[in-house]
Amino acid sequence: MTAVQPLAGALVDRYGRIARDLRVSLTDKCNLRCTYCMPAEGLPWLAGPDLLTDAEVGRLLRVAVERLGVTEVRFTGGEPLIRRGLVDIVGAASALRPRPRLSLTTNGIGLDRLAPALRAAGLDRVNVSLDTLDADRFHRLTRRDRLGAVLAGLAGAAAAGLTPVKVNSVLMRGVNEDEAPALLRFALAHGYELRFIEQMPLDAQHGWDRSAMVTAEEILAALGTAFDLRPDPAERGAAPAETWLVDGGPARVGVIGTVTRPFCGDCDRTRLTADGQVRACLFATEETDLRGALRSGADDAELARRWQAAMWGKRAGHGIDDPTFLQPARPMSAIGG
Repeated sequence: MTAVQPLAGALVDRYGRIARDLRVSLTDKCNLRCTYCMPAEGLPWLAGPDLLTDAEVGRLLRVAVERLGVTEVRFTGGEPLIRRGLVDIVGAASALRPRPRLSLTTNGIGLDRLAPALRAAGLDRVNVSLDTLDADRFHRLTRRDRLGAVLAGLAGAAAAGLTPVKVNSVLMRGVNEDEAPALLRFALAHGYELRFIEQMPLDAQHGWDRSAMVTAEEILAALGTAFDLRPDPAERGAAPAETWLVDGGPARVGVIGTVTRPFCGDCDRTRLTADGQVRACLFATEETDLRGALRSGADDAELARRWQAAMWGKRAGHGIDDPTFLQPARPMSAIGG
């Protein structure tokens, strides 16, 4: 990739990539304690005053959509369903013009109760994390006995019309790597779209081990023992998942090979943390503070300029395979997916 000149009114970087997909973390807190994400006792959560208020989130969303060309917004966490103002935040985002496509990544606990209100507020669809269908294994993985609640959340999302309902699964060696075919059968039976995600170095414990990661190639091999997979002829675009037709289609399964099959060259994402920091990359070690500027009286034009400057400095790739790679200080729960 070669350097280009920045475009007015767009979140463009030096390599010509334009960020149109915004991931917004609404909280760093979570009601699960997944072993690959955080310790059993949880983490030191952000203090209330450090979090963006609902109004501040709304204002930064307006800047992103109206001034910077963002067309997709994904609400994340931590666990976004525990954000009290979630429905109102979604409603404010759906009122923006041009209206962005709105989605939510969640663990699904409580989604059956909130799904109708979220749909009415303007949410288009959801991604629900589910790594196992075995209740005992779920308990060991998440340190909570809530598999039934997650399954109810998935069903509630589908019933409310938050479709396509996507399921995100992380396979871990010696833990749940044997469940790939079962997870796909479950998704096919319920009309969900399954995405397997390679485990990434974003755990709070900094215990990620590449050799212990189940790779995209291994995932596809496991699925191939039970299904006929053919490359999806549809254009992938900037989507993180490579997709395959299952048994001739139309059903599809996706694999997000962030580590072994990086897609940095087509990345179109920008991220806003729950405390108002812009991150140009999920694995960035630098952040740009919009909360401080916002609270100091910066107008929308200034906020847009700061956001553009942050994205202009985006690196060519995450560099996980580079010997100099440093895992971000913030864990996934504090960054947002």
